[in-house]
This record gives sequence, structure tokens and C-alpha cells, in this order.
Amino acid sequence: MKRSEINRALRELEAMCAQCGFALPPFCHVPPERWHELGHEYDEVRDCMLGWDITDYGKGDFDRFGFSLITIRNGNRAMADKYPKVYAEKLLYLKEGQYAPNHFHWYKTEDIINRGGGNVLIRVYNSLPDEEIDYHSPVTVHTDGRTYTVPAGTQVRLTPGESIHIQQRLYHDFSVEEGGGPVLLGEVSQCNDDNTDNRFNPPVGRFPSIEEDEPPYRLLCNEYPPARD
Repeated sequence: MKRSEINRALRELEAMCAQCGFALPPFCHVPPERWHELGHEYDEVRDCMLGWDITDYGKGDFDRFGFSLITIRNGNRAMADKYPKVYAEKLLYLKEGQYAPNHFHWYKTEDIINRGGGNVLIRVYNSLPDEEIDYHSPVTVHTDGRTYTVPAGTQVRLTPGESIHIQQRLYHDFSVEEGGGPVLLGEVSQCNDDNTDNRFNPPVGRFPSIEEDEPPYRLLCNEYPPARD
């Protein structure tokens, strides 16, 4: 992705958060040049990959395959003594025409909440023992205290305020219902690790390679420099 494209996506997500009345934590507003000056008191931000996250899934077509995210809080299972939180929280932003590909998580379970904007469609499939997609068996869905069954491949529609629980190894993807505009989602989950806990089917990339065509507006969560000694 071009840095200019990433900067535009960050500003759009920031504006959507403001529109929905969702104030962001201070580390989201740190200018890129300041990160080189910050010491070990910000190690949790670095080690738990808090902050801004933009992906085009390696497709090079962000407006069709893309997601904008902010990790607000997180633990780190690999450094549990230092970071004992067992939970995470994210904000996710998806525009009409964008698609977040089919995947499941081995470790984390999560609730996806429509925080505002249009309606999101989340397609669900069970997984088979060999981790492939089960295109046939019905899926048990948990939405806001209601448990019911839908056919494999059903798109569950979440309007603002509604949520769905995503179990381990449940395949799911994201798109936006046409005509309602972009969606701001919340994610409440167990610890998040985007380096090891995503099983995309078919496989895609996660963090983009970046063409530096302008200065960064904000650093992404995988770009922080080491702490100043």
C-alpha cells in the first residue's frame, strides 16, 4: 500500500470514531516523530501492538479488500508475566465495497459489536477437523443472548447495537450492506495475536508492505521503534 492510502484510511477511521462519539486513548494521537523519543514506559503499546492497524491482505486493492482497525487494549500471551491481561478490545472500520476475508482463530473467542453507522454482514461456516471450511453443516449462532441455528454460509446481519459471538475455529468474513454507509465495529475478545492466531482460507497476507510516497500521519502498530534507552 502507498503511505498516502494508509494516511487517508487512518483519517477516515478517526473521523468515524468522532462521529460515533468514541474517544480514543492518548497513544493514538502520538505523532510519528515522537515515538523515537519515548522510553520504556510505553513498552506495553509496543509489545502488545496497541494502536493503528491498516491491512489490504496483500491484495493491493484496499477499497475492495481491506480493513482499518485500532487495538485499544490487549495482553500478550507470550509475555504473560509482564502483561497479564487476558482480554483485548478493538475498533474496526469497514466501508461499503470493502471485504475482510474468511478466517478463524485457534485461540481467541470474540464478540463483534456494531457500534454505529450502517449494517455489517458476517458470513459464518463451521470448520472441519482438518481446518478446511465445512460448507454443509448448520452453524449455531449466538447474538445478544439469543442462540439459534442457520445454514452454512449464512450472512448474519448486525444493525447498530447488535453483536455476534465468534467461537474458536468458526470461519467468518465481513462486508457492509449496501446503502447504509460505513460501519464502526467493536471487538471484545481474549488476547489478540495477529501474527499467529489467524487462519485465512484461502491464505492471504496480514500486514501490508508500504510504499513511502508521503510522511506517515500515524505509525501502525507493527512500526514502533524500540524504546529510547
